Amino acid sequence: MHGGDRIAEVLRAQGVPFVFTLCGGHISPILVAAKARGVRVVDVRHEATAVFAADAVARLTGRAGVAAVTAGPGVTNTITAVKNAQLAQSPLVLLVGATATALKGRGALQDIDQTALLRPHVKATLRARRVRELAPLMERAFVEASSGVPGPVSLECPVDLLYDQELVRGWYGGRSSSGGTAADRLLRWYLSRHVNKLFAGAEAPHEPAASQAQVQEPDAGAVERVLSRLRKAERPVVIVGSQATLVADEVPEVAAALDGIGAPVYLAGMARGLLGRSHRLQLRHRRREALKQADLVLLAGVPCDFRLDYGRQIRRGACLVAANRSAADLKLNRRPDIGVRGDAGRFLQKLGKAKGAGFKEDWQPWLEHLRARDDEREGEIDAQTAQPAEPINPLALCAGLEHELPGDSVLVADGGDFVATASYVVRPRAPLCWLDPGAFGTLGVGAGFALGAKLCRPSAEVWLLWGDGSAGYGLVEFDTFVRHDVPVLALVGNDAGWAQIAREQVEILKDDVACTLARSDYHRVAEALGGAGFLLNDADAIGDVLRRARAAAARGRPTLINAHLGATDFRRGSISI
Repeated sequence: MHGGDRIAEVLRAQGVPFVFTLCGGHISPILVAAKARGVRVVDVRHEATAVFAADAVARLTGRAGVAAVTAGPGVTNTITAVKNAQLAQSPLVLLVGATATALKGRGALQDIDQTALLRPHVKATLRARRVRELAPLMERAFVEASSGVPGPVSLECPVDLLYDQELVRGWYGGRSSSGGTAADRLLRWYLSRHVNKLFAGAEAPHEPAASQAQVQEPDAGAVERVLSRLRKAERPVVIVGSQATLVADEVPEVAAALDGIGAPVYLAGMARGLLGRSHRLQLRHRRREALKQADLVLLAGVPCDFRLDYGRQIRRGACLVAANRSAADLKLNRRPDIGVRGDAGRFLQKLGKAKGAGFKEDWQPWLEHLRARDDEREGEIDAQTAQPAEPINPLALCAGLEHELPGDSVLVADGGDFVATASYVVRPRAPLCWLDPGAFGTLGVGAGFALGAKLCRPSAEVWLLWGDGSAGYGLVEFDTFVRHDVPVLALVGNDAGWAQIAREQVEILKDDVACTLARSDYHRVAEALGGAGFLLNDADAIGDVLRRARAAAARGRPTLINAHLGATDFRRGSISI
């Protein structure tokens, strides 16, 4: 076996279903060997898409996603996507091609210090120096990526470790004649010795085995202390974030635990949809006001970052409980009264199962108070939805999608104003059915996320909610969707601008410079790449076009709806900086 075979053997043992890539000579043996072992190789049009797709697979399966990229520019193109995975705490293994070991630092093609480039953005940077190291390092990468606080791990695989020994010896002059100067003979000796070291011990058998992530269990004593405070609380609020869904197989138990705890719940990030479309305990609006009134706030996998106004949304007199795998996130900006280091999902499960947990009758007035505020906000949104905004009110478009969305749908959010508007109206139907960038707020995740989601859930409708700005990052991946028979549904909210930025910039600085776009024919681009395209510029046609698009996707065609939107002030003052 050559080195690519050894890596592919580990991929098979780990149960990796997909490797996302953009081809390159540095990594070809990995891709060919993976395909030969039944691992589906999905090639895309930009390396960032490969990493985003692997990230989506990780979020939906709970197992590390895998991307393979070639050296130099192939690596630099991944940095934004890798950083997004790091901040979203997504387990990911990035296989990185590299120049031959003897040519490192000698001006070889695409040879840069990739380790220094990646180190700030990954949990670990691994580099194989011998063929025999490839499989053990691969196994270590999977453990590192999924254990503790998950994140990306890179493994650099020099090209001369991946091809078979005879070919590599030929590269290093192994077939050269024995004559020449003393310097020639010394060089041949040195290169032969170098190759011998590369392949030393490569014949030793290695039986790959599936790795097990090391998940820190929350302390039982801390759970009891939280339960004691919870029983005394009169106005509790629970906020559940993405980290509570990291152990994907246990997500139903996490949902059941929230029902058992019985406190009002707000869901964020990947936890959206955890309690289904409508649940008696779930609230959606005016979270800031609820936090200012609550006497106990439980943050399950949620740090006090900008999304919670750095902790200022929680009043000082409240008991703050935080459960988090990350010691830094546990006390970020606001030290909790009770900090529980460990998996947030398992903490909720333990709390829900604890004796005496469950809905308290004296919480009923508090829940009714919050529900009344939610209903009031829903009424305001309904009123704004009915207002004209030519050609289409974005709220009306989102309401139309909410009406048509089936129960097995997965929503991918990639955009600013349009996607944020959709988050107020469109409700995920089930757990692990909402994918957004996470804390980094990255535009451009959409094509990769949708690709990974549809491959993981082939029978589900995968809706990619795209702003017209963010669509520019990944529209060419319709070529990928078509080539790999991945019939996603993309809905582009086309308001001909970067509306989220423009709204505040124009009001404050009186100039829309760099914020305007053309009302481009994105649907025709999808058609040109082999997909189906629909233009939607009439509010009365929303339902009809959505149904026609769904029918096209059901027939196996990747589909894009280009929806022309009018301007509203629905999200005025909502920009985050």
